[in-house]
Amino acid sequence: MAPTDQPANLTEAAVIRSDHKMSDFWRRLALAGLAILLSLLFGAVAIFVSGKNPVLAYWSLLKGAFGSVDSIAFALNKSTPYILTGVGVALCFRARVINIGGEGQIAVGGIAASWVALNASDLPGFCLIPLAILAGSVAGAAWAAIPAAMRLTRGVHEVLGTLLLNFVGLLMVSEVLHGPMGEVGAGFPQSPLFPEQAWLPALVPGTDLHIGIILAVLAVFACHFAFWRTPFGFRLRLVGSSEAAAAYAGVTFARTVAGVMLLAGALAGVAGAIEVLGVHYRLIQGFSVGFGFNAVAIALLASLNPIAVLPAGLFFGFLEAGALAMQREIGVPSSLVYVIQGLTMVFVLCAIGISWRQQRI
Repeated sequence: MAPTDQPANLTEAAVIRSDHKMSDFWRRLALAGLAILLSLLFGAVAIFVSGKNPVLAYWSLLKGAFGSVDSIAFALNKSTPYILTGVGVALCFRARVINIGGEGQIAVGGIAASWVALNASDLPGFCLIPLAILAGSVAGAAWAAIPAAMRLTRGVHEVLGTLLLNFVGLLMVSEVLHGPMGEVGAGFPQSPLFPEQAWLPALVPGTDLHIGIILAVLAVFACHFAFWRTPFGFRLRLVGSSEAAAAYAGVTFARTVAGVMLLAGALAGVAGAIEVLGVHYRLIQGFSVGFGFNAVAIALLASLNPIAVLPAGLFFGFLEAGALAMQREIGVPSSLVYVIQGLTMVFVLCAIGISWRQQRI
């Protein structure tokens, strides 16, 4: 009787695990939605206190984000580096590797891509653009390898290493723009304009929307597949669940940390390359400011689920895109968007804490 019943029991157990995963996914999605709703409500209170009409303010924000093809294109371009960097941060956090160095990795990725665009201008676009993006990814991975090596060889926590390297990366952008890559006579620290064959192709003719959003979506699905369907992803989940269990199973902690940091750095480097090749068409000072730290917020909003980084990144991108219209039409400071983002993170962290407490109980 036992051998006959075993397949049914195994099937029933698999169904129960699948149902549990689905219910957990929808619960986290509902918590994220509730966090966004609460942040918008508290943001409305702040708008009302400032003497403005919250309904009109949010209506202007929606029109600024979705009111025209150009505004949607701007929001999608804004979301692209958030998505690319956020999915790398989410993978790191799932392995309990606290990577907050996206800003510096984006910066050096932009430097490398800009150098290729300016010094290999004789190449045709179908060669120059992939080469510049590849250079950005390699530079970002190399930059992320530094704190990984510090963690594994010297025991320096990656929070300290990645945080400090952000400032070094930003200073490197300033240094090269005041040196060999700077445009002579420019009133602002920037490089010369890239040749047109180095510009990212437009995804929709007549708009500024470039193909970077396609690369970001592909990266999200590739990372989701790698996380759930490959040995690399299994190692990440195992190390994130229990380092001791991972060691018992023969999973090398150093190899896992190095691998996920290199991947996250490469994705951030691609984000930097896309930003200079598809938005500014040159390297400018401060182009990466804010992207890295917002990527951490996006990863948390997505509950560290790679596929959920896509809507979370789009939410941040469209929210910032509508901020200018809200400021222009209603007079609400665009910085209020950062208040809404901060409130969202507070409520998300509260929801995560409540969820973890319920799981322990």
